[in-house]
Amino acid sequence: MQLQDYVINDIKPLQVSDKMSDLQMLFNQLTYSHIPIQRDGVYIGCIPETDAHCFEGTKTINECSYTAEGFFVRDTTNWLDVLEAFAQNDSNIMPILDKNNKYIGYYELNDIMHLFNETPFFSEPGGVLVLEKGIHDYSFSEISQIVESNDGKLLGAFISEMDGDLTRITLKIGSSSLNEIIQTFRRYSYNIISGHEEDSYIESLKERSQYLDKYLNM
Repeated sequence: MQLQDYVINDIKPLQVSDKMSDLQMLFNQLTYSHIPIQRDGVYIGCIPETDAHCFEGTKTINECSYTAEGFFVRDTTNWLDVLEAFAQNDSNIMPILDKNNKYIGYYELNDIMHLFNETPFFSEPGGVLVLEKGIHDYSFSEISQIVESNDGKLLGAFISEMDGDLTRITLKIGSSSLNEIIQTFRRYSYNIISGHEEDSYIESLKERSQYLDKYLNM
């Protein structure tokens, strides 16, 4: 993925000598959560919109620059780390610096999310499984082996939740049928949190439960 194609330069960082009214006006015109600012041509951070409107417009940005948040990514940062930076800083704009700390532009969150949606995890057909197992009891090598030994193709996997001693792993699997894969995970003591509609084990339990209810109500 060529992130260079998504670098945007249509908004230049404001200077600390500019008025807060300039920053507030820019926020009113845009939908960005933050605006980058510079001091003597050097990027010093982004001021969030929520803070910008708390100051009088006659003040200079320099007087309010202590509210700036110094997040950024490098022009060499891969897209997944860029996406993580967006999440960690609760921002929809991400300044980009080169190796010499020179500001070269920014990314928009929507563009990076679009890249994420183009990955095989989302774009390829398949089923999604959410597994749960002890934090010290699972391994991705074992998970891959289970999927591939049942003629499945692992399109993606990530840790979606960690709660105490339990870990949840979300999988995207390319397979015509997930039932055998699900049954194998159960034999390896994985708990199936969310599975495919073809999970015949669950459907069988539901049918037996319904039959038992009818029998008891006769």
